Amino acid sequence: MGFRQAAVLATCCFFLGVLFICFFIDFRILHQPLTEEIIEDGFHFYATFFNAPPAIKALLHGFMGVGILALVSKLVKWDESAIFFDGSSLAAYIFCISVYIGVSIPSLRTMVTPLEDESREDRIEAMRILSAGNTVVMVILGAILALQGGQEYAHRAEAKELARIEEEERKKAAGTGGAPGSKAERPKKD
Repeated sequence: MGFRQAAVLATCCFFLGVLFICFFIDFRILHQPLTEEIIEDGFHFYATFFNAPPAIKALLHGFMGVGILALVSKLVKWDESAIFFDGSSLAAYIFCISVYIGVSIPSLRTMVTPLEDESREDRIEAMRILSAGNTVVMVILGAILALQGGQEYAHRAEAKELARIEEEERKKAAGTGGAPGSKAERPKKD
């Protein structure tokens, strides 16, 4: 495994860790009857995320950039493995960022700083949408990790198969008494 693949794995695992923390709230919002306690816990939890210091937000966005750069740099190799595994991973990663920009940020704004015409029901619905978006992103990040693991497995299987083929060729060459075209293989002249 190289530096670029480690950067992809690190960014995906970092965001999965953040989303698993959110999942403790998201699970209650999505899969339990909404009580006033669950709603207030969700509002308080996500308000903490929304009001985080700019340095924390810069770190999160920086990690997003590292993931994209790592996947693009892996794609530069442009062989079948890169096209399938890294191209699919890049598309999935961009989809995750799109969900973040298109769903998470507007939902957080609606929950934490609602407009005058937005009711409490709108804020609750935004929280449910955010929870669903977080769950989708978790599944996609897991798929990216699976694709990267599949790529590593494919590289190792290919290397093992090439080593086996080279060993067989070496044994054949040793069994015939040398390289093809040597004196041992030439017919004698009368």
